[in-house]
Amino acid sequence: MLKRSIKITFRLNAKEQQSLVKQVKKSGLSQEAFIRSLINGYIPKELPPPDYFSMLRELHAIGSNLNQIAAKANATGHIDKTVFQYEANRLRKAVQDIIEAVTAPERRADNGNHSDMGCNRPP
Repeated sequence: MLKRSIKITFRLNAKEQQSLVKQVKKSGLSQEAFIRSLINGYIPKELPPPDYFSMLRELHAIGSNLNQIAAKANATGHIDKTVFQYEANRLRKAVQDIIEAVTAPERRADNGNHSDMGCNRPP
């Protein structure tokens, strides 16, 4: 784990602080993790809805069932391995797409100019 020994203190007005608290709460991250994400060029996403995790568990269960079917089919020799592999790959991709769409942070599109961060304003 990274050790962070440098402390940075900065001031916000009430409106900025309210905005930060609101965004941090939506992300489920700590304020520090939220700000570090922004510094590293990522915009944290909001927490997924509660049913997201149950849907994900269901997809994983389907994948597990496919694996069991494959094991049994391999033992008996009554399955088209190519078709099964295709379906298993589709399932894996669907799970990954859901994870990315809901939880993965998005890369900022600021091309490094930080104009959206107030850097072009006088102090």
